[in-house]
Amino acid sequence: MRVKTRVFNLSRSRFQNISQLASAMGVSVSQVYRVKEGSRPINQRFIVGAARAFPRRRLGELFYLED
Repeated sequence: MRVKTRVFNLSRSRFQNISQLASAMGVSVSQVYRVKEGSRPINQRFIVGAARAFPRRRLGELFYLED
């Protein structure tokens, strides 16, 4: 199973670009870009950053498992 995210869909209404999203998450732009493109798996730092950027969302709203 792989962890997938809805962060990018949710970010469209809140952030103007990936740079703003990365800043709100406290991670690098390159990490966010690589996760978005699928060349990097979602790790703990990304999950914690997503929770920071979307404090009113539950983890289940931000992430899901896929076979």
